[in-house]
Amino acid sequence: MSFSEQAFVKKLNDMNNSQQSIQTLSLWLIHHRKSAKTIVQVWQTQLIQNKIKKKLVFLYLANDVIQNSRKKGQEFIKAFGGVLITAFTHVAKHADEKTLASVNRMLGIWKDRKIYEANYISNIKQAVVNIRNKTQNNVTASSSAAGQRKDKSSHHKRKREKSAAAAATAVDSGAGGDSEKTLGDITMKVEQSPNKKSRLEELIGQNEEDDYLSMIPGEVPKPQDLVKALNLLENSASSDANIRQKIAQLPEELQDVAQLDNITDRKYATDLSNMVNEAIEMLDKYNTRLQDELNDRRRVARMLADFTIHEKNNINDLENTMLGVNEQLKKYDQVSKELSSHIENLPDFSRLQTVNDGLAPLPSAGDLFN
Repeated sequence: MSFSEQAFVKKLNDMNNSQQSIQTLSLWLIHHRKSAKTIVQVWQTQLIQNKIKKKLVFLYLANDVIQNSRKKGQEFIKAFGGVLITAFTHVAKHADEKTLASVNRMLGIWKDRKIYEANYISNIKQAVVNIRNKTQNNVTASSSAAGQRKDKSSHHKRKREKSAAAAATAVDSGAGGDSEKTLGDITMKVEQSPNKKSRLEELIGQNEEDDYLSMIPGEVPKPQDLVKALNLLENSASSDANIRQKIAQLPEELQDVAQLDNITDRKYATDLSNMVNEAIEMLDKYNTRLQDELNDRRRVARMLADFTIHEKNNINDLENTMLGVNEQLKKYDQVSKELSSHIENLPDFSRLQTVNDGLAPLPSAGDLFN
């Protein structure tokens, strides 16, 4: 029976953490080792999609397949070798201390048994340590930032409402300096939102590989899907000329605090305060669209990377096939030459017949005994 991806996915879903379940599926995979590349691809996809508590079982399955298939060939050693750093990093990112101990123990066994080179195993261990440190730092930073954002959000909301009312009152009473201060606060709110700054810092510090881990790796996109995704990026937020023009046409008072000195009318100050609120809402929506575009571009980048790797693998396979064919062709050419040489060295029976016609006939048996 040939290998089926659907059957494999079902077996993975039915697999549990018992030794019998893991070994049974492992034997089935080793039997289909000719499909090792596809098996590892599906394995990694399902690893990412499955629940946290089952991720370690996937590593146990890989461990069993890798160790027990070595005597029959290197197919799984090579196929798993290309994804293990990503897989272990992903599991470690979501693992508790007990799971992490099991992961380290597995890597220790591989090192002792020389399943992979020591440098490669060290790279896996280092990747696990790095993602654990980063995860712990992010948890601490997120807890602290959440409290700060909540306090700042409430503070800035009260300050904005108070500033809008104070701006109009200050202008009406001739307090130009106070008007500049209060409207300046609102202007700064548009230019620099604490929440947006925090998100920006988060994006800047984001690890690109960690971002890709949240996506389904290894699924090679169809060319038409890739073209469609690229075409959609042409209508992205960053290319929206209308919204960019609206931002550029905002009053100078919203972009330059020094312009607030020119405000002397209460109605204009009130209108400007309302315009500030509308600008904040517009920029918030535009920032959301830009964030969506960023996610789309990362998704397309992942698709391009998977497609490129797939095509490179195809090229390598074709080159290897071509080399094999060329070797066979050389062998056939050599056999052809040897065969031609052998044919040339065979006796010419037509000439032998001519010679026989000119010789005396051989004596018969009776002539010999007479």
